[in-house]
Amino acid sequence: MAERHAVISGASIAGLSAAFWLRRTGWRVTVLERAEAFRDGGQNVDVRGVAREVLARMGLTEAVKAQNTTETGTVFVDAGGRVLAELPSDGPDGATAELEVLRGDFARTILEHLPEGVEITYGDTITDVADTTGAVTVTTASGRVLSADLLVVAEGVRSATRDRLFGDLVDRRDLGIAMVFGTIPRTASDDSRWRWYTTTGGRQVHLRPDNHGTTRAMLAHARAADLTRLDRADALARFRERFADAGWEARRVLDGFDTSTDVYVDQLTQIRMPVWHRGRVCLAGDAGWCVTPMGGGGASLALVSGYVLAACLSTTADRYEEGLAAYEKWMRPLVDDVQGFPRWLVPFAYPRTRLGLALRRLVDKAITSSLLSPLTAKLTQVADTTRALPPIGAAHA
Repeated sequence: MAERHAVISGASIAGLSAAFWLRRTGWRVTVLERAEAFRDGGQNVDVRGVAREVLARMGLTEAVKAQNTTETGTVFVDAGGRVLAELPSDGPDGATAELEVLRGDFARTILEHLPEGVEITYGDTITDVADTTGAVTVTTASGRVLSADLLVVAEGVRSATRDRLFGDLVDRRDLGIAMVFGTIPRTASDDSRWRWYTTTGGRQVHLRPDNHGTTRAMLAHARAADLTRLDRADALARFRERFADAGWEARRVLDGFDTSTDVYVDQLTQIRMPVWHRGRVCLAGDAGWCVTPMGGGGASLALVSGYVLAACLSTTADRYEEGLAAYEKWMRPLVDDVQGFPRWLVPFAYPRTRLGLALRRLVDKAITSSLLSPLTAKLTQVADTTRALPPIGAAHA
């Protein structure tokens, strides 16, 4: 069989996992990334459930473990920083996972271990796609024209290529939660735990340690307008106004964001789609099924998707429809499990009134008690399945 060619758009976890496994199974791989260079930084992600097995098959478990954020646990705190409750972190899939790593560190680890022969082009993006019976032709902003057997769109939640090719199938579900992330200086008061503060007005403040001598911070508020279209200064001004009286470390976080180099504003939006492929084009990661931090496990699902895609295509030769359908069938239960959280979860997680906050704290204490903590621990289990990973075709093993 002639060497098959895959073009992958997006060089974060989903795209790099697909590049790793498609190359491993005999494909020629070209990766396009719109950023001018590899994007370091980012917040905590983790490797859970069947993603740990995929990571082991890549031979990268120890390399990822070496990038551990140093986080040792997860606690809820009050306005004075006093611990109100602690989430269970026992076992590999606790609230703080055994394999807890920054997004940029995780992606770079995969990047540095890609099989020889993967071509990566930065600073270029797709402008046109022609999907015909025998090939898919990709035209880029730089003028390149690439003929391929497969296009994998792994561009993220706001994927322009997905919208161009699958726009009629994209169901965007805005959760009404605005978040801003960034890196701020570490202080003597910071420790090795993820500290999570919730207050009235649907507001949260999060501080998490990292392995670079700094602190990763996040502000979130519910029932928020979409701030992603604003420039950084205007978006931060809106957060400063909303968090003016929030208490705890909110002011410190906002002051830190003023000079942080990696501030990122997001509006939590689930992406739900009835199918993830058309012809010779398929979606992977957040472009196809963004689960948001409310669901969790996005990085694990992204990692698994690359393996499952390559494995299913390795056993179907040039029967692309069959291989892509098998990829969707295997991945769909994992995604549905994470996306299907109940509607009451958002107002419960982001209480607006003093009464709502008091109820939230009572529930937090109950679910972290010795009686209920084993049940609570199961809530952090994502990408979890008893099914065996699909095999890679013997000819490509």
